[in-house]
Amino acid sequence: MSYYGPFYNPPVPFTTHFHSGIKEGTVVIVNGSIPPSADRFAVNFKCGHGDNDDIAFHFNPRFDHKTVVCNTMQHKNWETEEVKSQLPFYLCQPFEIRILVTSCVYKVSVNRHHFLEYCHRIPLHRVNHLTIGGTLCLTSVEIQPQGCGIPQQPCPGGQNPAYPPQLPGAGCNPPPCNPGVCPPPHYAIPFQTNIHGGLFPCKVIVIRGAVAAHHPQRFHIDLTFCGGIAFHFNPRFNENTIVRNSRLNNCWGKEERDLHCGGLCFAPGQSFVIEIICEHHNFRVNVNGNHVCNFNHRVPNLQQINSLEVDGDVVLQHVQV
Repeated sequence: MSYYGPFYNPPVPFTTHFHSGIKEGTVVIVNGSIPPSADRFAVNFKCGHGDNDDIAFHFNPRFDHKTVVCNTMQHKNWETEEVKSQLPFYLCQPFEIRILVTSCVYKVSVNRHHFLEYCHRIPLHRVNHLTIGGTLCLTSVEIQPQGCGIPQQPCPGGQNPAYPPQLPGAGCNPPPCNPGVCPPPHYAIPFQTNIHGGLFPCKVIVIRGAVAAHHPQRFHIDLTFCGGIAFHFNPRFNENTIVRNSRLNNCWGKEERDLHCGGLCFAPGQSFVIEIICEHHNFRVNVNGNHVCNFNHRVPNLQQINSLEVDGDVVLQHVQV
């Protein structure tokens, strides 16, 4: 089974076909956000694409009941529900769901924290479709196949790399609160992490998050080294543009403002996935799968660029360096 996706900003309801079925080690990654009017949504592992086809795993957060319901449907009949009286999703906030398929269970993490396990009631070889529907906005859906950098783990119990710990700078769990009201765990802002080994061509940095919902002004992503800032990526809502620059020898260089996408590709409260791709002659930046801009290298020794910093009016959900 080959890797496919991610699908960026897909419409809801969303459906895709597991071309060769799913196997032990398959991981489904869903990124999105919850609108303020949300009542419930569902992620389904199905045995067909029709409304009446069997559903092997139904993952169903319900904001109206503040629960998550898991179930299986066979022969048009729902079986016994498994209900978790905890809702790890929050209105107007981004989320990441990871579902790891093992020989015994579906393992689900939310925002990089293990949440639940659901034992198989239908054999894996029958599962051939993924559907997502309900009240949610999707940023990306990604399917990683068996053996895609995720070692197999004994089942049940034990940690798995599908649920890696948060990076340095991540916030702690929030205090007890009413689900759907308080914000979820997220990386603290300002955020900083090291880039071990520096940068090199083909290196990709991925940043997932959302713009602050209320009157954002700007945020920035800096790739830094001991002598300054090699790349400053700075969306400015008050100027409706994205400024790129560098700071060398304590002096800012010439700003770059031209955009391939034609305008500011961020909006208040909107989720995003930013990819910064280090190429031989420049940094290439994609936002939600669309090419936004390039920035020619002004620091010739890429390996000395050893730190990433994020600050401003943004909620940071995940950083991959």
